[in-house]
Order: sequence, then structure tokens, then C-alpha cells
Amino acid sequence: MGGGFCRVQSKRMKKPIVALLMVIFFSAFNCFNAEEAFDVRKHLSTVSRYGAVKEIANGNFIPSKVPEGCVPTHLNLVARHGTRSPTKKRIRELDNLSLRLEDLIKDARRRNLHLERVPSWLDGWKSPWQGRLKGGELISKGEEELYDLGLKIREKFPSLFDEEYHPNIYTIRATQVPRASASAVAFGMGLFSGNGSLGPGKHRAFSVISESRASDIMLRFHDCCHNYKHFREKQEPAVNKLKEPVLNEITSALIGRYGLNFTRQDISSLWFLCKQEASLLDITNQACSLFGPSEIMLLEWTDDLEAYILKGYGNSLNYRMGLPLLEDVVQSMEQAIQAEEERRPPGSFEKARLRFAHAETIIPFSCLLGLFLDGSAVDNVEFKKIQKEQPLQLPPKPPQKRTWRGSTLAPFAGNNMLILYSCPAQDKSKSKHFVQVLHNEHPIPMPGCDGSDFCSFEVFKEKIVAPHQKHDYDTVCNPKQEPSSGSIYQMFQWLFSLSKGDKQPRDEF
Repeated sequence: MGGGFCRVQSKRMKKPIVALLMVIFFSAFNCFNAEEAFDVRKHLSTVSRYGAVKEIANGNFIPSKVPEGCVPTHLNLVARHGTRSPTKKRIRELDNLSLRLEDLIKDARRRNLHLERVPSWLDGWKSPWQGRLKGGELISKGEEELYDLGLKIREKFPSLFDEEYHPNIYTIRATQVPRASASAVAFGMGLFSGNGSLGPGKHRAFSVISESRASDIMLRFHDCCHNYKHFREKQEPAVNKLKEPVLNEITSALIGRYGLNFTRQDISSLWFLCKQEASLLDITNQACSLFGPSEIMLLEWTDDLEAYILKGYGNSLNYRMGLPLLEDVVQSMEQAIQAEEERRPPGSFEKARLRFAHAETIIPFSCLLGLFLDGSAVDNVEFKKIQKEQPLQLPPKPPQKRTWRGSTLAPFAGNNMLILYSCPAQDKSKSKHFVQVLHNEHPIPMPGCDGSDFCSFEVFKEKIVAPHQKHDYDTVCNPKQEPSSGSIYQMFQWLFSLSKGDKQPRDEF
């Protein structure tokens, strides 16, 4: 009997032990999976490649079902250029980093540091762009991003692109910066492929319109806005100060990890190298491997913070200067509605207005629409604040979650589409025209439309557009002048801008 009792007790004891082992095993398995699932290419802020992040969408949002009988009648596209090479300024920074790493390795040897701690690639590393005299151009990956986007848009909205090409039916605009106009060309090659007679792909020629950099208030409003330039110049040192604690923390961590005497500037340059290697070259086991996942998320946050303050909701000037672009979008829709009401024949009115620009364009434009705000999209306090031009809280620091992420907001080839629909309306008092907004090809909630991606054109104009029309571009962007000298000042300002027209003002996105 005693032996049987012991056997029963033994079985009872085994059950909790087995359960405990299973908990430990699954915890370890989940941790392993979490590490495996971390993909640095999804955390590169605005240096992210489109294919790596375009499927990241708000999982809690249920898109609207377009009502039966509604047909798309016009499409607006605002897209960022595709993946591009580093600019001249950044190429010099990477050349300097190569020399700096050489000095750090020499210093480590002088100190008899065990170099087993130091990743082998650091010894003798040279920039992949060493010796390049020019930069910033669209690379082949960027061409593919825009070419594929053109194909997908035509596939998604076949009724909009079923007519023979004419520049007045399909208007294509790009900034005067080569990577933007090259993106427009790549997109058009995809959109119109098979519709021409050129080469095996049956391509066709098409028109891309560009405005002078000195006067392009539609797509390069940031470059023409005097008050914004002044604001940015004043804010940049403050933004760098905000980023310092994170850079200091990560600098200390890497010194302890590898024994090299890194500076804050070294860490900043290594993070930039990580972004370029991962996005452009698909290399994630060199510069990116120096940082742990939590450090990468902090560095990503510092980039997102900069975009928020200097291009986004951090100051109402950032997006209010984009009003000419928003008004152009609305005007194109009104013209499409007028063409429908007048029953104009096919081929006599515009069906798509397609624009290619920069992160400095798409971020403010997204803000004008009220996208990527934290909080409920239905009753969004932050949306009400931006319409009153009130300041918002900065994006929360990791590990807290945030909606504002440069990687989804404005990756390379990131885009906003606004589709105008004509719907059957038996009741003439109700609107028959509706607007749907897609971001990176996915429906996205708009606070001004009660958290929906689909609302009437009248509501869109009243709730989203009208509150921004309190000030025009000139009022927002140009300092007040005495009436007697205003015209002279503007003439000199225009001449000065024109003389700098062939120069790139900053390391633009």
C-alpha cells in the first residue's frame, strides 16, 4: 500500500513539473520568435524601402465597403520618389566614417584591446559609395517601386485608365529634382505599358511637367516658403538637442560592448550607414548588427521625432504651407464632377492627376488630411487641435506605441491616393460624390470623415479642407512688408531664389 501511495504522489508531482517546463519552453520559443521576427528594414524611418513596409497598416481599422453602383471617376496621386542613393553630403560623411573607423581600430590596437570583441567588418571598411562625386539619384530598386505602382494602380482602377493617353486626360507632374522626375517616368512606363508601339514592352511616350524650383509652390512649397526656412533654421539645433540623450545612451552602450572609443557623431554616422546598407543593399549584418532591436527602435524614434517637428504636426506652418497642393486636389475633383454633370464625351476631361515629389511634400500633405494622429479616429482631439493650429504632444518614446512612424508615413515611393466616386442617388438632397483616401494603397481612416476612409465630397471639403483655408500661401509663407517696398522685395527674393535654382538646399528626403 505504501508503494502504491508513493507512485500516486510521484505522478501528481510530475504534472506540475511538466507544466512548468512547457511554460519555460514556450516562453523561450516566443522570445526566440520575437528576435527572429525583428526586421530592421521595417524600422528605418523615411529611409525605408516601399516593399518592406507597404503592407504595414492599422490592423484595428475596418475599411469601408464601397457601395454598390459607385464608380471611380477621378484619381489624385501624391507620391514620393523611389529609393535613391545617398546625397553628396552624405557620401562625404561615409567617407569620413571610413577614416574614423580606421583611427578607432588603430587606437584599439595601441590599447591592446582584444579585437575578438570588435566585428571584423569594421577593420578596413570602405564606403560602397567611395569616390562618387554625385549622389541622390533614383536607383534601380526605386525605378522598380514606381513601375510596379503604376501597374498596380491601373489594375485596381481599370475604368480610369481605359482611354488612349493624352496629357490632358492623364496629367503627370514632378518636381525639378531628377529623382522625382525619374520616378514619374518609371511610374508612367508601368501605367501605360502595353499601350504603345515602342520596343518589346509596347511602351509609349508621355509628358511629365515640372515647375521651376524657385516657384513650385505646389510640390516644393517648403523650398519657396521664407517663413518655413526661417523656422527650420531656428528649430534644427533644438531638435538635435532632443536627440542627444538617446545618442549618448547608445554611445555608452556600444563603447561597453565593443571597447572602441565611439563618439556621438560616430553613432549617428553608423546609424545612417545601417539605414543605407539595409534599404539600398539589403545588408543587415554589418552596421545594423552593431545595435540591438531596442536601440534601433530608439534611433528610429529620433528620426521620426525630427520629421514630426520639422515636417509634420510639430508646427502648423509645416503643413499649412501645403495648402496650394490640397486646393489643387479639390479643384481637380470639382472639374471631374462638372465634366460628369455636363455629360462631356470620353476623352474630353481629366481622369487622373499624378504627382511625384519628396518626403517634404507627402508628410505635410498627410497632415493636412489629418492622417497618422494618435487617439481615436472617430472622436480625435488631436484633429480638432490641428484645425485650430494648436501644438500637439511629441510622439511617445519607445517602448510606448505610436502612430507617427516615418517608415509607414513616407517611405521611398510612399503615396496618398484620393479617389473620387460617383454613386447613384435617388434622393437629390443627398450627395452623389464621395472621396476615398488610400495611403500606400491601403484605405486609411480620416478623423474629418468620422474615422472612415470614405465620405461625401461635401463633408471632405467642409471638415478637412475648409479649416485650412483661413490663410493663403502668401500670408503663411512671406514676412509682412511695407506696401511701398513689397514688390521690390519680392522681385529681389525671386531673383535670389532663381540664382540658387541649380543648387540642392539641404539633404532632402
